[in-house]
Amino acid sequence: MKTINVSQITQNIKEMCIEANHYLTPDMDCALKNAVNTEKSPLGKQILNQLQDNLQIAGEDMIPICQDTGMAVIFMEIGQDVHFEGGSLEDAINEGVRQGYVDGFLRKSVVKDPLLRENTKDNTPAIIHYEMTTGDNVTITVAPKGFGSENMSRVFMLKPADGIEGVKNAILTAVKDAGPNACPPMVVGVGIGGTFEKCALMAKKALTRPVDQHSDIPYVKQMEEELLDKINRTGIGPGGLGGTTTALAVNISTYPTHIAGLPVAVNICCHVNRHAVRTI
Repeated sequence: MKTINVSQITQNIKEMCIEANHYLTPDMDCALKNAVNTEKSPLGKQILNQLQDNLQIAGEDMIPICQDTGMAVIFMEIGQDVHFEGGSLEDAINEGVRQGYVDGFLRKSVVKDPLLRENTKDNTPAIIHYEMTTGDNVTITVAPKGFGSENMSRVFMLKPADGIEGVKNAILTAVKDAGPNACPPMVVGVGIGGTFEKCALMAKKALTRPVDQHSDIPYVKQMEEELLDKINRTGIGPGGLGGTTTALAVNISTYPTHIAGLPVAVNICCHVNRHAVRTI
């Protein structure tokens, strides 16, 4: 049994909120650099070069990559042989977000009530997802989600008869409808199966998978590659101003579902696809 004081969780999440808002993960950095070389449109290439300039300034001057520093989404993968001490885990997570956004001078974008709209002034509460795993480690993923792309999310409750072609059409529809609003080049997270809420959670978590890794299920891998090609043929392009780089990756996760349903969720993220991952 490993004992972890929740103050460690707070400190790590504070640092990860600041890290994710200022630096890209290595896979995203590589994907964007490659996009500059492969983009065929002169305007698209110009936009991608401007994004590179923005990323360089953000890293050197410690200025957030984007003015929308997002709502903090936290994935907690907790080994069943871990014991927490020192207080409430959930309070510790939110305290980490509070410190990260206040001490890191990140924009506070969360309101207490969805209709009354009073700002909490510290970007809490976070959206927290817990998953129990084997072992005695805790893996934390902090993914600040901006709402330009979040507002482009879609859930399709398809009929089983719609099949794989219906799923592909739903994903393409979501991307085309999003157009420039999701700040392309985008990463497209997809969840297929489960229930209404399960497919949405899978789509969200799929965004945190490295963009250079495909599903280990052969037909899903093939679908990811096919959809990425089709999305990049839409012409939406970098910044929505035209080009051949509309998406950097399509990450698909699947789960068993009911005989009467075929849920599909699409969660799009902008070109920075911010997240940080640590294991304690």
